[in-house]
Formats: sequence, structure tokens, C-alpha cells
Amino acid sequence: MSYLGIIAGLGNPGPRYERTRHNYGWIVLDELVKELKGSFSDSSDNSVSISKIDLEEKTIILVKPLTYMNLSGEPLVAIRDYYKIPNENVLVLHDEVDIPFGELRLKKGGGEAGHNGLKSISECFGSRDYQRLRLGIGKPLHPDYAVSDWVLGRFNEEEEKELKRLVPMAIQKAYGVVKNWGK
Repeated sequence: MSYLGIIAGLGNPGPRYERTRHNYGWIVLDELVKELKGSFSDSSDNSVSISKIDLEEKTIILVKPLTYMNLSGEPLVAIRDYYKIPNENVLVLHDEVDIPFGELRLKKGGGEAGHNGLKSISECFGSRDYQRLRLGIGKPLHPDYAVSDWVLGRFNEEEEKELKRLVPMAIQKAYGVVKNWGK
């Protein structure tokens, strides 16, 4: 079997974090798996949920690290190494406070902008040379509101409605990245 790349969604496990801004990457990945009629299964060590999907005549590995956001790099590098995927064929879907809610931006490499999940991945990969789909969540609405409380807070009703438009857009951007792998 030939493996083309990895799409990893960042988030935190457990009911406390469902539908939170910090789990935006998981939200997009869950919808992508549904769209492709796949399913996730947990690894034997419970460090990741994984789904293998055939696309573009090759297999794409969809990964949700289950180690909490700050340790996302450890299981992701293990999957990358096991399937011999180059860094440039890894796409990480993650929330981004420095981008307004409703905006989606692709980026290759660069800094982590204080995002602990990305810091973990860059450290474990020994490189920042992987692709990212930055899912804008914006900054807290009030200056006294802690950023950690903001990212760990649930999307409000208006944002949930908007996600119905944004998630398919994010999936299309991910498809665009996958089409360029192997070229």
C-alpha cells in the first residue's frame, strides 16, 4: 500500500473539550471522515485515533492525537515515521487566535505563534517544515478575558451556525493541499 500523506486535526480528548474552539481541527477532521465514508479507530496504545482513506489512488492517513494538545507531536511523529511520510506531506488543522473567526489560511512552515500543539509538533519533527491549515477563532471579545479560557470555551450559537459554512470550506482547502502532494 502506498501512503501519500497525513492530515492531522489538533484537539483535546474528552467531553469537556467537545465543540470548543481548541478542538476546531478535530471538528473539521470528523466531518472530512464522514464525507469520505470512513471511520476512526484508536491505536493500541490509545495515543491517536486514525483513519486510512483512499484518495488520488493513494492512501491518506487522518490522525487525531489523543494526548492532549500540548503533546500532539509525540504520537504524530510516530505515525509519520511508521508510514515514512515526509514533513511536506503533513497537513495540520488547528485553531488560530491571531486570525479572525471565519477566516481560513494555509501556511507552510513558520513560527508557532504561541500554539502549544504546533510547538510540540515542531519539536518532535525537528522541523517547522510541515503544512498548516489555520482555522481562525479570533481573540477574546474582552481584553480581561484570558486567552486560555477563550480557546477552551465552546463555540457560541452564532459561531456554531457559521461553522456549517466554514467546515466545508476547510475541507476543500485540505483537498487542495492533498492534490499537490506527490507532484
